[in-house]
Parts: sequence; structure tokens; C-alpha cells
Amino acid sequence: MGAERFVVLGLAGARSPWFTDVARWATVGAIPVEFVKCISVEELRANLASGRPFSAVLIDAGTGVVDRDLVDLASTRQVAVVVVDDGRARADWSLLGAAAVVPAAFDRAALLDVLGAHARMIGGGTVLPTDEPAGSGAAPAAGARFVAVTGSGGSGASTAAVALAQGLAEDSGPHQVVLADLRLQADLAMLHDARDIVPGVQELVEAHRGGRPTPEEVLRLTFEVVNRNYRLLLGLRRHRDWAALRPRAFEAALDGLQRTFSVVVADIDADLEGEAECGSTDVEERNLMARTAVARAEAVVAVGAPGMKGLHALVRTINELREHGVEGSRILAVVNRSPRNQRARAELTRALADLVGAGGAPAVVGPVHLADRRGLDDLHRDGARLPSTLATPLARAVGAVIERAGATPPRPVAAPVPIVPGRVGAWAEQAAPS
Repeated sequence: MGAERFVVLGLAGARSPWFTDVARWATVGAIPVEFVKCISVEELRANLASGRPFSAVLIDAGTGVVDRDLVDLASTRQVAVVVVDDGRARADWSLLGAAAVVPAAFDRAALLDVLGAHARMIGGGTVLPTDEPAGSGAAPAAGARFVAVTGSGGSGASTAAVALAQGLAEDSGPHQVVLADLRLQADLAMLHDARDIVPGVQELVEAHRGGRPTPEEVLRLTFEVVNRNYRLLLGLRRHRDWAALRPRAFEAALDGLQRTFSVVVADIDADLEGEAECGSTDVEERNLMARTAVARAEAVVAVGAPGMKGLHALVRTINELREHGVEGSRILAVVNRSPRNQRARAELTRALADLVGAGGAPAVVGPVHLADRRGLDDLHRDGARLPSTLATPLARAVGAVIERAGATPPRPVAAPVPIVPGRVGAWAEQAAPS
């Protein structure tokens, strides 16, 4: 069993002087450090995810790979991130969660001081870091509301999101509301007849990957919708572009929206499946936008259509929201293109209550009935205001849901999860004696 020492990962350019120095000091035993050199960020991530305990990661700022997701990956494994900065990067690494920053010309004493202050030594009996996921992101900005609107294809959920943003803007004031297109198949650019396709959500996430943009910079990444008094954040330009979004950077982007605007209305997909439901991390990453938005939403508007198929799709959406941890008191059901006959509406309301209340589950709020309106395509094309009979009832109902349920959505408590065979173990030299 080896003596206690620091086990340090390193990533830098091949010609970085400090990289060579640390490797030499570790090899000759000048410092109690085992230095593991990485030649790429992929190799670094693979080492962090391997299950072996590490003390710290030394990363050269010049590599350009230090971002929120890399720092978060290290933090969840109790590994301190130390950035080696020669001063040319001009970044505030503490905003990304880095434990410390050292100049490129550090000596052995400076390195040991930093490791002693921020890292743990590895030796006999060291507890392996867990793979427990990080929390669902930073708490929303104080006073900033976040509302998600979802529904199956053809339900009119995107139009409901537009109407809700317009209605909330009437109470919040001009340009205090942003409508964010967070669907994989982004349609809000088409519904607003947007002539530009950039900037959008990809640029917003990239801006937050390695920094914290000011509200003015975030504002410049959105478009003004003049007649409706809100701002628009365009969505993905292609469905496959979801692969470029990383979890912590995306959460930081939503934080940026909430720091900039008083209300965020997110138009999201109804697909919330993750690894726990289907065993696929790829599916969870694909559904990142919807899952993250629902996790922080104070109210979720579930939109459906009348009729057997429309009602079935609405109930399925509501049930999936519940399975994802959304309380029934935070779900507002909306029946779009509802019949004007009051008896028919009452039958829809009763049928929905019977279906969503099956099995003793708590009831949802609503439904709110939105009548069918002719000429909506023309209003979308011209950027004109939607009828107040669509916008006002939605805004009032959402406001009531938030007021009754409380301003801040409860954070779900992490439940025990089954251990995958082969995941429990220790490296031979770190194994505690029997």
C-alpha cells in the first residue's frame, strides 16, 4: 500500500514549461505528487470518469478547454481544479468554479501550498468519489419567474407560449419578458417571421460556457417583438445541434436569462426521458433543454387539443410531468381550440379530471379553455398582437398557479439508486486493509 501523496491530472500544451517541470519534480520525488499527464481534454474527462480518486487537475488556461462542464465533472468527483494562467486569458476563473489560479512560473513550494489548501491526499483507506449527479443547477435569480409551456405536436403549445408571453408582458412592462424557444424542432422563428437565424440559444449557451455575460450582452442575443412587448430567443437552427449544448453551460444560460428579464417563458418539448427511464445517456442529453427547464419552472403549462386523441395526449403529457417530479399544483392544463359550447367544455373538464386523477394522484390546475380563433396564421406572419381572449386568461391563470404554489419550485431530494454491477471497487493500492 503506497504512502499518502497528491494524485494530480495535468493538461497543457506539449511545450508548456510548467508541464515539464511538474512531471520532473514528481519523477525524482522532489514533491509528494503522482502526476498523470493528459494530451487531450477527452483523455482528461476519461480519467475523471474512471472511478480512480484524484486530488486535483492542473489545466493550462491557454488550452481553451476550461468551462463550466469540465469544472463540474471534476467537482462531482471531489477533484480540485487549478488553472495555470499566464495572464493572457483575462478571465475570472472563480466564476466557473475553479478552486485556485496560479501563475505559469510557479515553483514547487507554490504548487504544494495550493494543493495543501484545496486538494486531498490519496492513500490507504481513501474513499472513492461517488457518481451521484450534481444538483439541478443554481437557484433562479431572485424575483425572476420561469414558466415552461409544453404539449404534443399539433396541440398549439407554441402559439400558447406566444400568447402567454404577450399576456405576461402587459403586467411586467415592455421588454421584461423573454420567450425562449427550447424545442429540438424550433418553430418560433417561423411563427415570428424572423429573417435572421442568429444569434440564438446556441450563442447564448456558448457565451456562458466560460464566463458570465452581463445583462446587456444577454439582451443583445435576443430580438425585440415590438407589437407584443417581449423579447425572443431563437432556438436551434437544426435538430442535431442539441449535441453542442452542455448541461452546466445551459443551466448558466438560463440563469443569465433570469438575471436579465423578470419573466422567462420557455417553449419546450414534451419528451422528458432520461437515463433513469430508458437507460440511455444520449437520450438524456438530447432532452437536456426540456428536462432543465421543467426542473426550475415555477409553473408548467401543459397544452392539449379537444377530442379523444388530443385529450389522450394531454393526459400523457401531464403524467410524464408528474413522473419527472412536477407537483400537480404547478401544472396548468390548457385545452386549445376548445369548443365554445359550455356543455361540451364541462364534459372535457370532467373527463380530464377523471383521467388525471386516476390512482389517487393529485389533481392539476385547470383546465383553461382557449377557443379556436381564425386568422392566427396572419397574425403570426405580421407580428401583430394576438387576441386578448387568448393572452389574458393564460397570464392570469399562470400568475394564480405561481402565487398558490409558492415562488420557488422545491428541489427534488436525491433518492437512492441501484448500483450497476462492476461499479463498486477500489484500486489495489488504495484498498483499505481487511
